[in-house]
Amino acid sequence: MIFEDGFVVNDRPKTPRDWSDLTQLTQGRPLVVERVRLTDKDIAIEGAFELPELARLGADDQVFVAAFVRSHGSIKEMEQVFGVSYPTIKARLNRISARLQFVDTDPTPSSGEVLERLKRGEITADDAVAELRGRR
Repeated sequence: MIFEDGFVVNDRPKTPRDWSDLTQLTQGRPLVVERVRLTDKDIAIEGAFELPELARLGADDQVFVAAFVRSHGSIKEMEQVFGVSYPTIKARLNRISARLQFVDTDPTPSSGEVLERLKRGEITADDAVAELRGRR
């Protein structure tokens, strides 16, 4: 068993730790989760799992994002909660958003996908041509 900053490495910790402990330990360096344990079943899953982008933010930025969501995106409310000015809130939002990759919720289908939908009769030939031309 190897101990590092209060964490048990290569073994299960005795008690669950707070997420902020991990972000302090890693100091923003990239990491991969290799073991996950379902506590209610005592089942462990091993593999290489990347953390979601929000989990890769530092603890302070995670708190800021959670506060922003709880305030329904109200910058005025964020000013009151954090006791800072509008430009400070905007600057922090811009810095955080620059670190996050946005997911396209309506991606352009590939040519193969358009042709498959045409083949199955889900779209007309005119629709397929329009979709294929629209991607230029």
